[in-house]
Amino acid sequence: MIRVSSRLELDESLARLRAPGTRLAFVPTMGYLHEGHASLIRLARQAADLVVVSIFVNPKQFGPNEDLDRYPRDLERDHALCEREGVDLLFTPTPDGVYPPGFATSVTVSGLTDSLCGASRPGHFAGVTTVLARLFGMIRPDLVYLGQKDFQQWRVVARMVEDLAMPVTVVRAPLVREADGLALSSRNTYLSEEDRTRALALSRALAQAMRAYLAGERSAERLLSLSRTELDGLDLEYLELRDADTLMPVATLDAPAVLALAAKLGKTRLIDNALLAPDSPDRGLSRLLEGAAL
Repeated sequence: MIRVSSRLELDESLARLRAPGTRLAFVPTMGYLHEGHASLIRLARQAADLVVVSIFVNPKQFGPNEDLDRYPRDLERDHALCEREGVDLLFTPTPDGVYPPGFATSVTVSGLTDSLCGASRPGHFAGVTTVLARLFGMIRPDLVYLGQKDFQQWRVVARMVEDLAMPVTVVRAPLVREADGLALSSRNTYLSEEDRTRALALSRALAQAMRAYLAGERSAERLLSLSRTELDGLDLEYLELRDADTLMPVATLDAPAVLALAAKLGKTRLIDNALLAPDSPDRGLSRLLEGAAL
């Protein structure tokens, strides 16, 4: 595996590695990699000739009172995971390497960014789309892999790519969970033992709705009510059912929808979601209700 940190090294390495007709898959990350990231890399490895992973804690997507300075970092551990998973090129730029002096561009997506995480984290998605537009231009991938845990982010990035006619396919990969149902996240490392136990209520809330959906329930009000029974006592930021394509609120699920939530456990903000669709239900969530490990 090649590891580079500068734009010049990146350009030189890509020129050497990328023969005509080579398919390149890109997995953008902020590091502190876990099994969810590894699953993205494996999917990329199956679909492409070259796999590039970036590790960059992007300052533009953090608000002034968020966790930029304490976001977990372990570059050597991340390097080992990437090497083990067969990554061809690991790109670890500095902020100045991504945003050189004079950088004055921001990429924003309207509509899709107004609700859910966009409502509570103003400017967050503009930071995401700006950095990804920049990285796409530098790496020029054919495929980019994003995880379902950040469902809204995937929809926003897919819209940006479509609207700007970027020559890249954005792939949404399945959400990966711990055996007890907790969605994998680099921020899980912040959780105390007590808060981690309390955090299991998030996946249980989704599982309640998933089981009812699989049994035929299509009322958003009733599905949300079932989810709320698991969330008493939590600092809930939002729990909403949205159309999976437009992210608009729905009353009746007659098309694929996403049940999304965000909550704070201590000082840690966690998000989770379940895709409710007849052709791709997350049946693993429903198994939690019977006490089965995922």
